[in-house]
Amino acid sequence: MERIGNAERKYVEEMLASDFSNSRNPGMLGRFEKAFAEKIGVKYAIAHVNGTATLHSALFAAGVRAGDEVITTPLTMSSPALSILQADAVPVFADVVEDTLQIDPASIERSITPHTKAIMPIALYGLSPDMDAIMALAKKHNLVVIEDAAETFLSKYKGRMVGSIGHLSSFSLQATKHITAGEGGVVCTDSPEMADRVRKFSVLGYSTVSATVGKITKDDIQNPDFERHVQLGYNYRMPEICAAIALGQLEHAEELVQRRIDAANLFIEAIGECAWLLPQVTPGDCVNSYWALAVRLVHPTLAWADFRKKFMELGGDGVYAAWKLSYQEPMFREATRNFAGKEKILEATHEGGIPVYPDGLCPVAERVQKQVLAFKTNYWDWSRAEKQADILKHTIQYFS
Repeated sequence: MERIGNAERKYVEEMLASDFSNSRNPGMLGRFEKAFAEKIGVKYAIAHVNGTATLHSALFAAGVRAGDEVITTPLTMSSPALSILQADAVPVFADVVEDTLQIDPASIERSITPHTKAIMPIALYGLSPDMDAIMALAKKHNLVVIEDAAETFLSKYKGRMVGSIGHLSSFSLQATKHITAGEGGVVCTDSPEMADRVRKFSVLGYSTVSATVGKITKDDIQNPDFERHVQLGYNYRMPEICAAIALGQLEHAEELVQRRIDAANLFIEAIGECAWLLPQVTPGDCVNSYWALAVRLVHPTLAWADFRKKFMELGGDGVYAAWKLSYQEPMFREATRNFAGKEKILEATHEGGIPVYPDGLCPVAERVQKQVLAFKTNYWDWSRAEKQADILKHTIQYFS
């Protein structure tokens, strides 16, 4: 199968034929946002340049301000934590559930303080966290939930689409994701007020943009008395040509996602009854869209690097590690901390100043981070996927 189809090429050609003229613009951005919202089952979708800008916009829309605390997981790449810092807020890290690798609601509850403003759960590797428990905590403590769905698309939690459950959600269209525009992101919400805030924040604080209006009119642009900027905002709007690609991707998104699910199941079948390779557990009421297949290596003597080396020697494409835990990255370490000037803001606004993130903060996450083998699932050539699964089987046999 082809990842890039005829629809993407057709829509890009339409954009090129318009010569990027406002008067002949085919309106790809608006068409994409409408189609994306319908696909996820939400009222509003606001497209962005990437899936980190989306988190920044969502935090602003959630009312997160200087000195507030936002709870998230450390077991992910650091964009969520960085976006929290960008919002002048404090990342607070909750531990994970060992078998699903998802943020642990019990750890979230232990992490809530009077300064907590939001929870940012991550749908890691394509699987939803326990959203019922998280939403119950949010209701109990009057918190906003921002779903980070960067690694999932068309995944489901108890019949509901991931990204439609929290107050806000964030998707990524980066090149490795389920659907792509080369780069891009989308914020989703059912709240018109939050959608308005997201739009203004992501389009330079323009006065006339809103949840459903993505740019200012020609009459306004040509009016010397037009008062454009009513708040601080950033230039986060997705380019029209990226929206053209993304719109085409949506037209065969189910096929793209199903290929990843099929590839993951092929690898799970290859693992079989191996007692020391444990695939991420998907609860029966969830649909995992498998951005990658996460497997924990729990062999008593076999090192992660040795498994990867043999897999690659036999012809494997490679195995990805879990990201270093966010709070164990050099920028978060007390001795090497570098928040690019945010330290002064946190010292002034957060009770207790800049937090310290010691080893042992999230013991389960620290343990599983060293165990995770992540196998890619984006095999558009099915024969290659079958070959990789066979290589995995032979690698297991070698060490058994």
